[in-house]
This record gives sequence, structure tokens and C-alpha cells, in this order.
Amino acid sequence: MSLKQILDKAARAGITTGLRRLSISAEAEAAESHHGLGGVTFELNEMQKEMQELARKFTREEIIPVAAEHDKTGKFPWEIVKKAHEVGLINGHIPAHCGGMNLGTFDGCLVAEELSYGCTGIGTALEATGLGQMPVILAGNKEQQKKYLGRLIDEPLLAAYCVTEPGAGSDVSGVKTKAEKKGDEYVINGQKMWITNGGVANWYFVLARTNLDPKCPPGKAFTGFIVDRDTPGLTPGRKEINMGQRASDTRGITFEDVRVPKENVLIGEGAGFKIAMGAFDKTRPPVASGATGLAQRCLDEASKYALERKTFGVPIAMHQAVAFILADMAIGIEAARLTWMKSATEADLGKRNSYYASIAKAFAADVANKCATDAVQIFGGNGFNSEYPVEKLMRDAKIYQIYEGTAQIQRLIVSREVIERAKKL
Repeated sequence: MSLKQILDKAARAGITTGLRRLSISAEAEAAESHHGLGGVTFELNEMQKEMQELARKFTREEIIPVAAEHDKTGKFPWEIVKKAHEVGLINGHIPAHCGGMNLGTFDGCLVAEELSYGCTGIGTALEATGLGQMPVILAGNKEQQKKYLGRLIDEPLLAAYCVTEPGAGSDVSGVKTKAEKKGDEYVINGQKMWITNGGVANWYFVLARTNLDPKCPPGKAFTGFIVDRDTPGLTPGRKEINMGQRASDTRGITFEDVRVPKENVLIGEGAGFKIAMGAFDKTRPPVASGATGLAQRCLDEASKYALERKTFGVPIAMHQAVAFILADMAIGIEAARLTWMKSATEADLGKRNSYYASIAKAFAADVANKCATDAVQIFGGNGFNSEYPVEKLMRDAKIYQIYEGTAQIQRLIVSREVIERAKKL
């Protein structure tokens, strides 16, 4: 289904009342499918403007009104998942031969920033399926893609990325879950932890060790599998009650003699580590854009409050001490937005973007946390109270410095690149 068809369908559904309909030809749509290819530009094409407007309107109408309730209860936002699926705000990267729109990384980032503006917990619930899908998009054969990506187009189902373990987070090479080949099957045993969408996913990308030799390098020791949720022996644990992003479903997953057919291996034995790491180059830019969306929400809430709250006879926004905090927030947000734009464009150009993706993810996460802290400061005592929105924003922001690679791991990646470049000077 084309983006024009998605937008028209959304308009007919009444979710996007007033949304301008696209009138571009199929050729123009294809030509404009990626942002800024062939030159630097900060102007969105018509397709991207429509997609951004759709996501923005959806966020205002569907996410913001229920965000606080989902934060309090921890209830998974299935009703929003279904509506987002209906109007094409998830699964955008799925290839056309599976029924998807085959959108670029940049296009996905535009959507992620808008959704996260409303609630990063709900935004993560919607976006984490993209991380689960990415290994199959990058490394799956046509049959695997049609079977597993196609079903996500047909129904509002979700995928999950199942790599992290209790003793192996940033150190992926420490993964102990093992898969042993027995005939035409692999038998998986082990324990995963902190799996986003862990209890709601229809299927998982699972990284497991197939070479048990401790001296075997990560690039050869691990294999990537597609594992159906209803496979016997696969058991999600309890939903974790986290500090923030509580609408997101995070759980441990236990694998006890889980049998997976050899047809569900991605590429082949030993290719798992490269696939798992390659996915991050595509998914870290959207995480950075999500952090930027949260930071923008912080600035908007703080700015409105600073104009309403008065001290010494004037709005606190008129005091330089507060005005400069707002200015610094804006500077950080604009810079963070440029970093995700750069990293996403590199990905869409087909370049290896690990360096820029890590810069974007690390910087935007830091900006989000600083903006959240500053917003609470501007709200004063009210900012420390759960009746006001910035308390939630501060709790939600912290995970951006942890998931999909900690702030320290991003700096490790960047520093290695800097050092390698220096050796060539």
C-alpha cells in the first residue's frame, strides 16, 4: 500500500480530519522517498510533510489525552497500536513485496519524534516493533520476510528484539543463551532480560550462541533466529515496573528446550552478531528522534508555564535566569534534531552510519535529560508534583541514556572512530 493510499484511508477513517491529501504521482513519490539525497536540504518534501502532519495530529488526538492514565496503570496501549496500524504509523520500513511502504530511516524518524512528543512510553510501544523487525528486513530471505513481516501488515501485531540478558547488556559478546542443532531444528535454552514488547510480541528476533568455544570471536559465535511467540518452552516473565515509560511492556523471556526450524535462521550460523549490530545503525536514529521529541515537549510545557507563572509582578519568562534556561533548551533541541537528521540521511544513502548514529543517540539522550531537568526546575515545586506533566517527562527521559546502547557505549563507538581517523592523519 502506498503512502497516498494510507493517508487517504486515514482521512476516510476520520482520524485525520482536515489533512491535505497527496496529489503527487507515483513517480514523484518514489523520487522523493528519501530526504535530501544528492545534497543538503532542510526542506521536507510533500510526502514527508503529510506523514509528519499525520503523526502530529494522531499524537494530539490519540496519545496525549491518555498518556497520564497509561503511565499510572502501566496498561499496554493496544487500542493505540490498533489505530496506528490502521493509519500506517507503524511498520513503515517493511518492504513493498511484503505489503509495506518501504519508507526510509529519515521518514521513520519524523514519525518517531512526533509520537514521542506525546508519550515516550507509548512511542516506545509503537516503535520497538521496528527494532524487532530490522534484522529480518536486513538479513531475512524473501520467504522469511513474507511470512513474518507480512503478518505485521495484515494484522496489528508486534515484534521484539530479544538479545539482552541478565549478565549481558552492553557486552553483547557475553550472551549465554545457546542454540544446539539437532537434525533440522535448533534447540534454544537460556534467559533474556529487559525485552521491550516481551509480553506482547507475536514473534522475536533472538540472538543465541551456536559455537560454545569461549575463544570463538563474537562475529562467528552467534546466530540469529526468528522465534514465534507460541513456541513451546518460550515463557515471558512478569511485566517490569520501571521508573518511566511505563506504557511500554518490558519483561524477561525464558527459553527451555525451544525448538526452532532451520528455516528460521537468518543468513546462516555465525552471522547473528553482525545482524544484531547492523540493526542498530538503522534504529538508533529513530531513538535519537524520540529523545528529541521528548525534549521538545519539555520546552513547550516549560515555555507555557513560564508565561503563566508570575513572580515579582511579571511572568517568570521575563526574568533572564528563566529565559536563558529556555534558550539553552532550544539550542540543545535544534542541535539534537540535526544529529538525527544527519545519521538518518547517511543510512538512507546506504552508508555505514555507526559513527553518526551513535553521536545522535548519545547527544539527543543527554539533551532530553537536561531539558527534562530544566523543565522541572522552571515549574519549581509544581514540577516535583505528579499532577503536572514535567515530572513524567523527567522519569521517561532517563532510559534514553540506557537502552539501545548506553551513553558510554555510544561514546566508545565514537571514540574508536575518532582514533582510527587520527591514525590516518
